[in-house]
Amino acid sequence: MDDQQIGITLRSIRIRQGKTQKDVAAIAHVSRFVVGRIERGRLAAIPLGKVRAVATALDARLDLVTRWRGGDLGRLVNARHSAMHDSAARMFRLLAGWEMEPEVSFSIYGERGVIDILAWHPARRSLLVIELKTELVDLNDLMGSVDRKRRLAGDIARDRGWHPASISTWVAIADGRTNRRAVTAHTATLRTKFPTDGAGVRRWLREPQGRIDGLGFLPYVPGTLTRQDLAPIRRVRRRSRQPNRAQPPTSDGRNGLDLGMRGA
Repeated sequence: MDDQQIGITLRSIRIRQGKTQKDVAAIAHVSRFVVGRIERGRLAAIPLGKVRAVATALDARLDLVTRWRGGDLGRLVNARHSAMHDSAARMFRLLAGWEMEPEVSFSIYGERGVIDILAWHPARRSLLVIELKTELVDLNDLMGSVDRKRRLAGDIARDRGWHPASISTWVAIADGRTNRRAVTAHTATLRTKFPTDGAGVRRWLREPQGRIDGLGFLPYVPGTLTRQDLAPIRRVRRRSRQPNRAQPPTSDGRNGLDLGMRGA
């Protein structure tokens, strides 16, 4: 949908609802001038947030579609997500007592979706819902999605013969500068929802008792994790006791599994 079509669509919805541009502007907390420019398809100079606000004021949702001349964009995005799956799988192969199942689809009471990874520790009866994020886009959507999956995870687990004593969540974010900046910008919100940091997730994975809600970073480049790379979980501990302020740990995945949150 191009800019002109977006404007025509929003204008048609407004007229159908019997609202004036002034009404929509008041609800969206923008000027009437902005509403008029949007309806005329002149979106170039208008922040995306204001366009979304106008759409929301009309009970509409603005979905953006990105097209890339370089090839299949969907395949590119899926490749990054698959690489994160591979990294997580390698990690769990080196953790004692865990079983994991990727891409668990569900349809319960009319609610449908996919859990990226469902991990089960039978000895502790600990169930872990893992949400893999290649990038942070909508925090509200992320938190709502994790809540929903955690709420339904018990039923999903029991269908597999697992009867959890606790259900935990872990948001694993692709490591990189952009995502680290996004996490730092929203540290207060994310830490309220996911209070367990990377170090806490590592400890809990070794001794999974009780419930946690964690968030941390995970390298997603295929082949970056090996048995030797994962061993630095101990080296990270030693480094945290004797920090090298002159040369802080890198976040490019070369130092192994980095589930921490700097600045959080």
